[in-house]
Amino acid sequence: MKEEDKILKKVGTENPFRVPDGYFESFTSEMMDRLPEKEKPVILLKEPTRWEKIRPWLYMSAMFIGAALIIRVASSDRTPAVDRVANDDTEMEIEYINTALDNSMMDDYSLYVYLVDAEME
Repeated sequence: MKEEDKILKKVGTENPFRVPDGYFESFTSEMMDRLPEKEKPVILLKEPTRWEKIRPWLYMSAMFIGAALIIRVASSDRTPAVDRVANDDTEMEIEYINTALDNSMMDDYSLYVYLVDAEME
């Protein structure tokens, strides 16, 4: 703080910037007088065509149709649901048969005889 006090004593705390008296009272009017006159552009309003009216709605509908198609293509598995259910059932049956065969003490010949007898009945 000692150094700051020394600097403030040396320089002072007075504001060095001054504005002439009455400067801001007439500032606006003098500035407006100095500006060049500007012509206002003439704006012609034309009636929009039918295409200009329909275009945003057409673009929006095309966007939603495209999004729906992309979602449908991206989310499909390319196999019908009926085939998927049938495949799931078949896989479960094969897994069940494999587990049953592993747990049974049958050899291949005994299994063959059992299956042939089951088909005869």
